[in-house]
Amino acid sequence: MEKKYSIFGAGAAGLYTAWRLLDSLNNTEQTTGRQLMQGDTLELYDWGKYDFSKAYPGTRAAGARVCTWHYQNDTSKSYLELGGMRYSYWDGSPNGGGHRLVTTVIDKLDLKRYSVPFNESTNPLFYLRTKNMYLNEISSSNPAPYNVKNFGAAASPDTGFNIVESLSVTADSGPQTRLQWCDFYRHGKIKVELPESSVFKKGDHLKDIGYWNLMFDQLGSEGYKYTADGNGYTSNVINWNSAVAFQANNEFTPGTEYRTLTHGYSCMFNALFDAIVALAEEKGIVFKYYPDTRLHSILVIDKVIRYTIATRENPDKESGAGTTAAAWLAMPRHSLELVAQATRYKTHDGLDVLNHRKVQLYLESAVLQPSYKVGMFFDRPWWADNAENPPTYPAQINSYEVTSDVLEQLQQKGFPAGYITAISNDPHILETPYAKTADFIRAVETCIQARLTVVQEEQLLIAAERNTIGPSVTDMPIRQVVYFGNNALDQSGQPVYGLLASYDDEQFTTFWQELELGPNRQRERPISENYQPLEGPRKAPEIMIKMLRQQLAAVHFGPQADYSVVPEPLETRYMDWSLPPFNAGYHAYAGHYDVCDVQQKIRKPSQLIDGADADIFIVGEAYSNDQAWVEGAYCTAESVLNDFFGIPPIIDDKDYPFICPCR
Repeated sequence: MEKKYSIFGAGAAGLYTAWRLLDSLNNTEQTTGRQLMQGDTLELYDWGKYDFSKAYPGTRAAGARVCTWHYQNDTSKSYLELGGMRYSYWDGSPNGGGHRLVTTVIDKLDLKRYSVPFNESTNPLFYLRTKNMYLNEISSSNPAPYNVKNFGAAASPDTGFNIVESLSVTADSGPQTRLQWCDFYRHGKIKVELPESSVFKKGDHLKDIGYWNLMFDQLGSEGYKYTADGNGYTSNVINWNSAVAFQANNEFTPGTEYRTLTHGYSCMFNALFDAIVALAEEKGIVFKYYPDTRLHSILVIDKVIRYTIATRENPDKESGAGTTAAAWLAMPRHSLELVAQATRYKTHDGLDVLNHRKVQLYLESAVLQPSYKVGMFFDRPWWADNAENPPTYPAQINSYEVTSDVLEQLQQKGFPAGYITAISNDPHILETPYAKTADFIRAVETCIQARLTVVQEEQLLIAAERNTIGPSVTDMPIRQVVYFGNNALDQSGQPVYGLLASYDDEQFTTFWQELELGPNRQRERPISENYQPLEGPRKAPEIMIKMLRQQLAAVHFGPQADYSVVPEPLETRYMDWSLPPFNAGYHAYAGHYDVCDVQQKIRKPSQLIDGADADIFIVGEAYSNDQAWVEGAYCTAESVLNDFFGIPPIIDDKDYPFICPCR
């Protein structure tokens, strides 16, 4: 009997689910009646209209809360990421760190050739309480402008995370693997004796302590503010689940290599969609894509999943109805809440899964974290130390790093094959950033056991030079500045330099939201009906641009600098992720929850209802083990397919559980 599966949401989790449902067909002898078969139907609903391909054009780049924006909307020109922008690379080894599913997807979709390091400065610039300083300048003789106890202002602001984490975890003790961290979320406790002055004590469960509460208790007001201001992410220091916060802010995690894609991070979702279309045709599956359509309500009546839909034009009123054998709600918490509201206040037949009390309790475990990004393009990198007129405090982002692309360039230029082989086999050289030219050359010459000629040295430096990403950090509303530079695929044209001029979250989003209209204008549209994240990056008004230039001037030229020292941008656009339908750039777990149980149960919420069994699934980043990352969306989707549809794991999950097991 032919069946139909329905996926509501065309972001990371929705696309991944569709791709895996199709890609798993006929790839293994282990098949079940739950898997799609020839003649079945797979439908994908997209509240927005993502620009997937020429055959499926849209209003903005693909990826939901990933959104690559190119200068003049030309994909051959420089780009900025106005949403999620990177992933943690996995080297393929059983004990290696990193995002294993994102890395695997990129490899399977033949995108690895576009994968490049997302460089982070080893000596970032800070502008805190009107003081400009670099990380390597912070010392006992030149402390940060905070009255931190125990001379804490003489160290990096991230030291505060380390101090708090040492209550339970140190470099030599505590969880190291993904499985061990899952156990820590459930059982982690304060392990040291605390003074009587502390409001917490040895033995207290960390999952039941708010992280802001714990940081304030241990660091004091000034210590908390220094850590909060200096780490750049306000979302990291809110009152979320301390056990999970320890892992997210873990000071002891081995070196992580972040990467992105040269075509922009959104291109991964274009490739996924193309693969879905091709696989459906190849496997004889009827694939139906419905853009500009949202899930309005969902109920189970007489053991049949019945849903209503609404159009993007009128999203509050149902416009149609259907039934399905299984439904994936590939959406974040706020979008789920909108679906639940449709049936919450009226009498109806059947099972209303989303409005069951226990399901609502678990849905509320995800804390919404609004975020805001503003991108600017310039005709020159005015922030760099090698700019024509360098700023007083340039971004310390110049470095050298050897990647596979660099080795390929060197090979084409006739660089000695033996040198290339030696460098490619040396983990101390390959994909390791060097801030100083002399240190880089010395490391390479030690590796090859020879002196480079003048020509070879020049070839190496040109190929390996990097002048991105940063970031610089400030306590002003722009919060973080990220330098994308001239990253155009076509380097033959006039260079254009991208700057993520503001990367902020939490309370700072409202600072910029009020500048979207400016003075002498009345609000004509309720914020609750402003679906700008679905429409794409919006042009910034002059008042917002001037405010950005004011703050950028202070970061790079000092507190007394006039805004005019920052040149007029070529183009400025913003993404307000505090707006619907997402109402958050990312999520975190609240305190007083067993997050392992949440991850297990919320993905099939009928598990929380006695006597109920409905094939309605919730997938996405919000309730994952990797919140704020595409990896989380992929992992929740993979776990559902493995555990409820008999589809074998895409990779060996023995040492890498996709969601936390409950043990």
